[in-house]
Amino acid sequence: MVNADERRLQVLRAIVADYVSTHEPVGSKAIVDRHNLGVSSATVRNDMAALEEEGYIAQPHTSAGRVPTDKGYRLFVDRLHEVKPLSSAERRAIQHFLDGTLDLDEVMRRSVRLLAQLTRQVAVVQYPTLTRSTVRHVEVVSITPARLMLVLITDTGRVDQRVVELGDVITEDATSRVRTVLNSTLVGRRLTEASALVAELPEEAPPDLRDTMLRVCTVLIESLVEHPEERLVLGGTANLTRNVTDFPGSLRKVMEALEEQVVVLKLLAASRDPSTVTVRIGEENEAEEMRSTSVVSIGYGSPGMILGGMGVVGPTRMDYAGTMASVRAVAAYVGEILAGR
Repeated sequence: MVNADERRLQVLRAIVADYVSTHEPVGSKAIVDRHNLGVSSATVRNDMAALEEEGYIAQPHTSAGRVPTDKGYRLFVDRLHEVKPLSSAERRAIQHFLDGTLDLDEVMRRSVRLLAQLTRQVAVVQYPTLTRSTVRHVEVVSITPARLMLVLITDTGRVDQRVVELGDVITEDATSRVRTVLNSTLVGRRLTEASALVAELPEEAPPDLRDTMLRVCTVLIESLVEHPEERLVLGGTANLTRNVTDFPGSLRKVMEALEEQVVVLKLLAASRDPSTVTVRIGEENEAEEMRSTSVVSIGYGSPGMILGGMGVVGPTRMDYAGTMASVRAVAAYVGEILAGR
C-alpha cells in the first residue's frame, strides 16, 4: 500500500510530466485518466490541495488546473532516483557526432550544437581552463633564417601559434637546441608553473643562444599566461523563443544575461564534479535575470582533473530527466576525447 506522501509525490510527478508535455495546467480528471494511480478523483483532488498548501503546485488565476512551482520542480528533481539512461541510438549519435573532431575549437563547437539539439534548450560549454592545463609539446619551426614559429600544445588540445622575429639569422642546429631546452623544461608542467620557468631560461642559456632565447621566451610567456577572458560557446539561443510564454515579460532579460559571459560562468561555477549533474531551478539562480530559468550543468574532464563546465539553460518547465541524461552523456564523451589527446 502506497503511503500518502508517496502518493502525493506520484501526483506531483504526473502534474510535472503533463505540464511539461502540454504546457496546459493539469486537472485532477486528467491525472486520473492519463496516469494509472489506482485512486479516485476525490483522492487526487485532496492530494492536489495538500500539494498546493505546501507550495509545490499553484493555480494560475485563469484555470481550474494546477502547475508546478519552483519548489515543486525541486522536489521532483531531488526525487529522480536515477537519471534515465540514454538509448543506445542516442549514445551512438553522440559518438558519431563527436568522433573525428580534430582541434579543441571544433570539439567545443560540436559539443554545444549537439547539446542544444538533444535538449532543445540553450547549450553552454566553457573552454578548458588554462590554469589546469599542462604543456604537452613545444614545436619550434624555422620560417626564414631570422624568423621562427612557436607552437605550444597543451594536454587539453589547445594549440597556440606565435611568430618570433629574431633580428638575426639562426642555424638549424641552434633552432634544434632551443626546441630541446624548451621541451625538457616545460613538458608536463602546469601552464602557471611553466611561465615562471620560461622567465629564467634566457639567463641559463649559453652566450651564443642568449639573445635568441630571450626573444623566444618573451613571446612564449604570452601563450602561457592565463587569458583573462574565459571563453564560452553558446548554442541554440533560438530554442528559448519557441515558448515565449515560459518567460512572462523576461525573455529579453534572459537573452541579455546569456550574452554576459560573467553571468554564464557563474552558472557553470557550481558544476565542478563530472559525476554529479547540478540543477538550479528558478529562484535558486543567483542572477535576477535568470530566475525564470532552470540551469542543468556538470563539470567535464578526466578523473581528478576538471577542465571546465557545460550545461543547458531553459525554462523551469523542462524535461529534467532527459536533459540531465543528455548533459551527463555529452560531458562524459567530451572528457574522454580531451583526455585521449
